[in-house]
Amino acid sequence: MTSPDPSTAPSSLQPVDWQDRANVAARSVTALFGRRLLWLPGTHLAAVQWPSKQLKNLLQPWHYWWQAHYVDCLVDAGRRELGNGATPAARFNGPDHPSAGKLASRLVTGIRLRNAFTFVNSYYDDMAWLALATHRLEKLAEETRKPGQRRHARIREKLTLQFDSASTDDLGGGTFWSKKRDFKNTPATAPVALYYARTGHQAKAQRLVDWLNAVLFDEPQGLYLDGARLNAAGEVVVEGNIYTYNQGPVLGALLELGGEANLARAAALIGAVARHLTVPTLAPELAPGGAPPAAPPSRVLRCDGTGDGGLFTGILCRYLALAALDDRLPASARSAAAELVLATADAFWAGRRLVDGGVVFSIHATQPAGATYPPGAAVELSTQLQAWMVLEAAATVQPKRAGN
Repeated sequence: MTSPDPSTAPSSLQPVDWQDRANVAARSVTALFGRRLLWLPGTHLAAVQWPSKQLKNLLQPWHYWWQAHYVDCLVDAGRRELGNGATPAARFNGPDHPSAGKLASRLVTGIRLRNAFTFVNSYYDDMAWLALATHRLEKLAEETRKPGQRRHARIREKLTLQFDSASTDDLGGGTFWSKKRDFKNTPATAPVALYYARTGHQAKAQRLVDWLNAVLFDEPQGLYLDGARLNAAGEVVVEGNIYTYNQGPVLGALLELGGEANLARAAALIGAVARHLTVPTLAPELAPGGAPPAAPPSRVLRCDGTGDGGLFTGILCRYLALAALDDRLPASARSAAAELVLATADAFWAGRRLVDGGVVFSIHATQPAGATYPPGAAVELSTQLQAWMVLEAAATVQPKRAGN
């Protein structure tokens, strides 16, 4: 007798297994969006929308950083496979399919080919996300005894040179956003700082974090602003937009660097996220079949629409999950981080919509997918990666918990 599909059983009738739910998301994204690049063996790439055709996908706008987060999601799945024994039976898509790590490696190949045979592009934040993802993939390969050391070393060398050239004393520090070199921002500086911290360059990382704290930290809200540029008069002008995802890699860098001051800032940042970047949860009557989430929370993380914004909440959840498990933080901060992750994951799961070949998740955790992606609507990759990231974060925080 086969076990029930966790994508169809209402959450109120079964124990919550976040690993199963993350696997549903992984299978859905890879099935609906994943394919070879122009049918080339040994490659993988995601279409930017579903439904999509192979040639149309190649001609669509190139979203390098979406693919980088796809790599990160596959590494998440690969780490769960490793934790379950790294056997064919542990694979998220079953024993007859490649492991998540193998698929991620093919994806990295696809990214290089689609990006004109290079990992370098015009945006330093894009490259930072890929550097973080491939560094995690390298660690996964080492632990599964399938290292690709030469390729990983080449990627690390090339991208580190890019970050070194972009992290200058202009505007007092920080990392440029693009090759135009006229704007320094949190989206580039924070992931580069985290990358430096993870690759043994703590002093470089701390200088970038110190710049963020001095220039882009908004004291009243306790959150990090978007960026800064020089005006015609040579004055530093700060752009005051606040985005959810910017808080994520800052939190990650603070945790990676450690130390009393950084950890105190990390705990305070979690509290600020809970106060300012949350919204009321999905109403039970909007969930499939009227079933409420497994543990109905009062608030979930805010989501930021489609396009690039479709990734934002997933990125924040990735680093909140790390905070939730970090014993150096106060118990109250860890608990708050865990609750934000699990509440948002519950809401995304409750609002999913079944489709042929998998499930579709909503653009917003507070609305069902049937409303944001009704039948016949084109579904964007970014939004599905977001939900997958959130479910992987929940699987990290709490692999299993009892249902109501």
